[in-house]
Amino acid sequence: MINFSEEHEMVRKMVRDFARNEVAPKAIEIDENETFPHETFKKMAELNLLGLPFDEKYGGAGMDYISYTITLEELARACASTALSYSAHVSLAATPIDHYGTEEQKEKYLKPLATGEKLGSFCLTEPNAGSDAAHIQTRAVKKGNGWVLNGSKMWITNAAVADIFVVAAVTDPEKGSHGISNFIIERGTPGFEVGKKEKKCGMRGSPTSMLHFTDCFIPEENLLGEYNRGYAQFLETLDGGRVGIAAQALGIAKEAFKRAMLYAQERKQFGRKIGDFQAIQFKLADMATKIYASEEMIYNAAWLKQNGKPYKKEAGMAKLFATEAATEIANQAIQIHGGMGYVKETEVERMWRDAKLLEIGEGTSEVQRLVIYRQVRDALEQL
Repeated sequence: MINFSEEHEMVRKMVRDFARNEVAPKAIEIDENETFPHETFKKMAELNLLGLPFDEKYGGAGMDYISYTITLEELARACASTALSYSAHVSLAATPIDHYGTEEQKEKYLKPLATGEKLGSFCLTEPNAGSDAAHIQTRAVKKGNGWVLNGSKMWITNAAVADIFVVAAVTDPEKGSHGISNFIIERGTPGFEVGKKEKKCGMRGSPTSMLHFTDCFIPEENLLGEYNRGYAQFLETLDGGRVGIAAQALGIAKEAFKRAMLYAQERKQFGRKIGDFQAIQFKLADMATKIYASEEMIYNAAWLKQNGKPYKKEAGMAKLFATEAATEIANQAIQIHGGMGYVKETEVERMWRDAKLLEIGEGTSEVQRLVIYRQVRDALEQL
């Protein structure tokens, strides 16, 4: 049973009001036009949402991880594209700098990210290394007082709008996954180019692009964390990110369910509200059950992370269950709406398109099942 504090409930109310008044009204437009909501992010910065989990000395709000999870859920209810770009900025770009950066790096990069002066992006996936992240090919070669990067990245969220990028590259090829390091790279660095923006099925207001590095020189002080420890760093980063992805799925699921429930009480066929038919009631009951289970799993994983306890298995379970549930719930919301569910006016078709990506990004459902199996196998004696 989740026990939210009074502070958590205040965060939820504040973000929900903001999401309903500022985010939701733009959701159809940014999806239709594939535009990034710059003004929305400026307003989120004013509310200190972009620095929500970071220390106040770096411009953050100093709040806990559960508050951040709540924020993601509420934003996703209004516009999943906005929530996705928000999570990429906070969880994937700023958090590694907060966890592994030097004091100088935090002053130079974390502060402007936390205050919203600049936007961030995390760069891992490559054309030949998606789920198999240990075999990325982007190479960083030591030269003088820095590194020279060559290679490409793809499916990079926020690349088209970001100012600060956390980039994984091979620094010692003979060591495999133990020969990867992470670097902080600024937009405009010579040899660094942002490629084409992808045209996607969903999450159309959250830009996704390729990146290209051609003899791109990165100074020594931009190495993030320990040399050759990048793989462990981004695996830990992704564990937290998976809880965030699950929270976004929960937000989509709740909103799709609400729309379906309301429609079932209004729409009449055969002289009755469709919500009076057992077939529709069963659908709604299943949807509600999956939402309840998702919520319990997500906030349990968030609590474990917040309290410094192991949570890799729970994060994988939460992401796996909540994302697949969200896609199914949005799909059933379309079915309950019938023909109206297939047009943009009711918005549930967008929720289905947006939810599908969450089964893929930050570790596919298949990868989550591998993670869960390995965690369970390794803890066999405790079962």
